[in-house]
Amino acid sequence: MTSLEAPPRLLVGNLGRPRTLVEHEQLFGPMTSPGDLLAMLDSSGLRGRGGAGFPTGKKVALIAGERHRHKYVVVNAMEGEPAAHKDRTLLSMNPHLVLDGAEALAHLVGAHEIAVCVARESSKAIDHVERAINERARRGRHHVNVELHTPPGRYIAGEESALVHWLDDNETLPQYRPARPTILRIGRGPVLVDNAETHANVALIARRGPQWFRNLGTLEHPGTNMVSITGGVDRPVVTEVALGTPIRDILAIAGVTQTPRALLLGGYGGTWIDGRHVDTPYDNESLAPIGASVGAGVIVVLPAHSCGIAETSNIARWMANESARQCGPCAFGLPAMASNLADLTSGRGRGTSVIELRERASVIAGRGACRHPDGVIRMVQSALTVFGDDLAEHAKGRPCAMAAHSRFVSVPRLEREDELVWE
Repeated sequence: MTSLEAPPRLLVGNLGRPRTLVEHEQLFGPMTSPGDLLAMLDSSGLRGRGGAGFPTGKKVALIAGERHRHKYVVVNAMEGEPAAHKDRTLLSMNPHLVLDGAEALAHLVGAHEIAVCVARESSKAIDHVERAINERARRGRHHVNVELHTPPGRYIAGEESALVHWLDDNETLPQYRPARPTILRIGRGPVLVDNAETHANVALIARRGPQWFRNLGTLEHPGTNMVSITGGVDRPVVTEVALGTPIRDILAIAGVTQTPRALLLGGYGGTWIDGRHVDTPYDNESLAPIGASVGAGVIVVLPAHSCGIAETSNIARWMANESARQCGPCAFGLPAMASNLADLTSGRGRGTSVIELRERASVIAGRGACRHPDGVIRMVQSALTVFGDDLAEHAKGRPCAMAAHSRFVSVPRLEREDELVWE
């Protein structure tokens, strides 16, 4: 079944407003917490939709196996990625689906507290969640304590260890984790953190079962994925597609009919790929050979009349500014790389700028408390390859004609929420 034939699951039935609890139950049916939910999650093959793609069943089992009276479930709807709008879209349509999943997971792992985290700048999403929580409370639906939290909307604040740190002591600082997965804690209590889309999928699997979930997607990457399509498009789009759908078909939903110059997959810490890969299926196994992944469900389109070096420079500058500045390689290395890219964009840089970029990337990689610098390095290194021809001219002091005008990837924010469309 292709993406255009596949029925939406998470974004089904757009009313132009959040669905009420009654409407939610009429559409999706009553919510139960099956006793074998952990086995269902394992069988479903669900992977986290926040970026890392870790198997949800394994992550839940880690927390379920912890013997502690205080456990927490955290819904991460921070979405500090400037090109991402999928969580806010989901909360603006079916917030109860997310809360259903959170309550089911809380029941499964033995948690008595659910923290729903939405960036304080996302006022519409905050209103939607607040109404849904209050509506469920009036119905007596809460079997656990559910609270809405509004951390600052910085990029790094959505990193799961930084988010847990903020819930614990109001500091959005990533925690050093030498091995993954690591059990995060509030106080001494273990915490299960999942993206909002992941929670919504848990609610559907609990209702429909793992085989239903696998009816779409691929064997290794089943289900659907919400995708934010931005950049050089007529309008930013949030859509839902079956994993394994050719990228070309996904771009067509946003009105992209010509082969793009390049695509940034996974977000601003993702990977640039050449436009010739547009027929690659959109799933991790198919994308891995070209060094990319689905990541946070972001596709940024760069059209032919653009400068990839300038776009990469803009992203690197913003990402450097978003550093938590607690690790030297990140606090000093990322601004230095951004400076190299700015020089190359303007034509002030020379071949030494490229050499310095590569050297700094090798020094910084793997040395941060979180994966923020690694994401920036991955994005920059992919740009050096995909835009190699342009880079060679820029390094000779001959920037391309679009270098001063190419702004398809805007920072710190791409479009206003009210300009988004749902397909």
